[in-house]
Amino acid sequence: MLDINLSLEKYILDHIEPEGSLMEELSRQTNLKTVHPQMSSGHLQGKILEMISKLVQPSRILEIGTFTGYSAISLSRGLKENGKLVTIDIDDELKEMATRFFQLAGCADKIIQITGDALEVMNEMDENFDLIFIDGEKSEYPDYYNLAVNLLNPGGLILADNVLWGGKVVEDNSKKDIFTAGILEFNKIVRDDIRVEKVILPVRDGIFMIRKKMVTV
Repeated sequence: MLDINLSLEKYILDHIEPEGSLMEELSRQTNLKTVHPQMSSGHLQGKILEMISKLVQPSRILEIGTFTGYSAISLSRGLKENGKLVTIDIDDELKEMATRFFQLAGCADKIIQITGDALEVMNEMDENFDLIFIDGEKSEYPDYYNLAVNLLNPGGLILADNVLWGGKVVEDNSKKDIFTAGILEFNKIVRDDIRVEKVILPVRDGIFMIRKKMVTV
């Protein structure tokens, strides 16, 4: 696996679609106003999410973990006309910031923001989605997945962020924390699930791309 140093990362960013002034400002505000700005998708991952969404052309997207809204904006750019993105976050402190940037990006009418526990909200859902992005509490990834795969249309995609978890997935986990344990269990569940096809993209902290088969066993 290629080790991306700063020079190589800059080269990559210089040769992909520009981030754009709005997303640059969102990144800047995220760095200024949040404790963990690295939680935002950022330029490279944002463009990957945008490209995948445009390829899928989803009518409905579900996002678990809004943060400041970078990934939601990126994913919304691939929605079909009249499509909707539902984004859930338990923390309402950054909701106003995300809403403001949704408006500035011109996608506020496509995005439904829900404040609450994602597992509770998903349990009450009676609709299906073409694309689901998981980027919430790492300890709850297995539970997110078990609900998400049932909310996903056949042929649809689940994208799960942080599945390499800073390399902790291959470290000595005899004293693993609950977040690492959650990621490890999630990765194993996905690996063993015959209902889906799957591949890990070694981008940033790892993205699991999971496609639900058209006919499940």
